[in-house]
Amino acid sequence: MAPAGLSELSLLGGMLAGFASSLHCVGMCGGIAASLSVSLGGDAVQSRARALMLTQTGRIVAYVAAGAVLAALGSQAYFAFDRAEAHLILRWLAAAMLVYIGLSVAGWAPSLAGVDRLGARLLTWMRAPFAGALSLASPLLAGFLWGFLPCGMVYATLFYAMLSGSATTGALIMLGFGLGTLPAVTAAAFGVSGLLSAARTPRVRIAVGLAIVGIGVASAALPWRTIAAFCGIELA
Repeated sequence: MAPAGLSELSLLGGMLAGFASSLHCVGMCGGIAASLSVSLGGDAVQSRARALMLTQTGRIVAYVAAGAVLAALGSQAYFAFDRAEAHLILRWLAAAMLVYIGLSVAGWAPSLAGVDRLGARLLTWMRAPFAGALSLASPLLAGFLWGFLPCGMVYATLFYAMLSGSATTGALIMLGFGLGTLPAVTAAAFGVSGLLSAARTPRVRIAVGLAIVGIGVASAALPWRTIAAFCGIELA
């Protein structure tokens, strides 16, 4: 299991990746959130807000479960080879993946939007049966199923989680990812377009992308005790 400082850094990296994800695919996710909140919550604002909260919870649970499972599978490489070297390799690969996500968000690396377009086409094709089936499900189940729709940033962050070395760290990464998507997706569900437009400006995207790159570099280059000290955590 990774030290606490590294886990916190992973959580922060996941949160930034989630925030960046919600900025570039808020059109699809915001539309899903709005339709689910209406179909499951009705016309009352309070009921819609409750349904939205539960569907968002279900979606984040799906991310956390997927992150934990994939990280547990990925960690088997740790036991198959020399543990010190394998952990270092996994750590570097995870950092490289996070750096790529940051560069993609900033617009300096190939975009992950291709998978998003696939997800949007899939959702358009199945919108009627999808919405109909989910309107009969509980909000938590609907959100859980929503979490498995194709999304480039979700897949990229899951790959990062898979390389994290432990199920706990993988779950933390995807928990951070889910929490990072909440503000923009919630705002989109309630039609707060001005805030979203400001958040999607190139300046904000570059700032978020560079922050993700910085976390990736720090997680690879800094010793665990330095990371823990930076996070204000004392290691035994």
